[in-house]
Amino acid sequence: MASNPPKLKIEITSNERLKNLKDHFEAKFGESPLFYTCAPGRVNLIGEHIDYCGYSVLPMAIEQNILAAVCVNNSGTIQLANTNPQYQDFKVSCSEDIIIDRENPKWYYYFLCGVKGIQEKFGIGRLAGMSCVVDGTVPPSSGLSSSSALVCCSGLLTMEANQKSLSKVDLAEICTKSERYIGTEGGGMDQSISFLAEKGTAKLIEFQLLRATDVKLPDGAVFVISNCCVEMNKAASSHYNIRVVECRIATKMLAQARGLDPSRLMKLSQVQTELKASLEEMLALVDEVLHPEPYSREEICKVLGITTEQMCAELLSANTQHVTNFKLHQRAKHVYGEAERVMRFKSICDAGAAGSITLLGELMNQSHASCRDQYECSCPELDRLVDICLKSGAVGSRLTGAGWGGCAVSMVTSEKAASFLQAVRDAYYTPDPRRAAMEKQSLFVTKPAGGAAVLLEE
Repeated sequence: MASNPPKLKIEITSNERLKNLKDHFEAKFGESPLFYTCAPGRVNLIGEHIDYCGYSVLPMAIEQNILAAVCVNNSGTIQLANTNPQYQDFKVSCSEDIIIDRENPKWYYYFLCGVKGIQEKFGIGRLAGMSCVVDGTVPPSSGLSSSSALVCCSGLLTMEANQKSLSKVDLAEICTKSERYIGTEGGGMDQSISFLAEKGTAKLIEFQLLRATDVKLPDGAVFVISNCCVEMNKAASSHYNIRVVECRIATKMLAQARGLDPSRLMKLSQVQTELKASLEEMLALVDEVLHPEPYSREEICKVLGITTEQMCAELLSANTQHVTNFKLHQRAKHVYGEAERVMRFKSICDAGAAGSITLLGELMNQSHASCRDQYECSCPELDRLVDICLKSGAVGSRLTGAGWGGCAVSMVTSEKAASFLQAVRDAYYTPDPRRAAMEKQSLFVTKPAGGAAVLLEE
């Protein structure tokens, strides 16, 4: 588990994407890349919006990834380019402080999050000069972690370019922290699976002490990703951070009600640990302590014995200062319920009994209902797509990723995969010209891929 990311020898001429990236790099910078790094996107099978509450999640890496070609030089600058012409070039001096504009989440600021994370970890005064070209196959703003894959790819190549060494676990933790420079208060799932993934297996990711455990998915089923074609950029909106804040406040309200010190606790999992309670007992506690009606700032401050100024400074993030109402009961119910579903999902996979595919599908359906109704992180298009997936033969289907757009993940029996893909294509993509044009990269079967790696040309 504490191992470093692998360094793999590759034959570039037999890999069309790498060959095209090398050609692009040579045309742009007039020299050949020294090495390449890749970091995969991910699909979360179950466990949505609970990593930042301290609970385990169950993702797998996907074959779509972020790939970068890199050359180290004495230019004193980091020069960035992208094979996609819609993403503009960027250049920054190695001797200046790296500034990340969270009001303007451009692609290169995500890249610079990874650079800054490594620079701060090692206290590097002057970074090595680098030329980089980035190529991505993870659909952006789709809930498949394109942004975190870019941060991880950048962190890994910055480490390599500056001749440093870190374990996969350290890199995952650094990239989780450094992505917060762009303003997203994520919990670490995306970066952890990007580094800790292994081909052929999903992973249970635990966060108290970061570790990943293999989860063997059932034979006879495949997972299909379908994009509802509504984009959702976590850093460009406040939806995501509002949920983080609501969970933080719910933590403190539950702690206060049970005589714990609310100032020490920030995550819903910490309340459970302190009370030595089961998840079922936590769900009952939520019903007992928190009312379903939204809480006002005034009520929260009164219960916690804090001022409005303290609330703004200690509980709210920069892009949630405008929020006046907080749905604490619903958010906490989702988190504790979803944490329980994750553990049941893993237990069913571990047991490998007959009928497990049906049981896993039911858990996925329950997860989507909770995301839609309790956490309110779905959208009409995503709900319609999930409904179409179920009518098209999926055993289970749910939104995956942050939500408010992006992708659904469906569990389908292997023999129904082809007819399922056709039915979803006909019902959701073909009738709409915009979706029809995006269908090829929006609807696909996926299998567990490997984690981030450094690639060296043979």
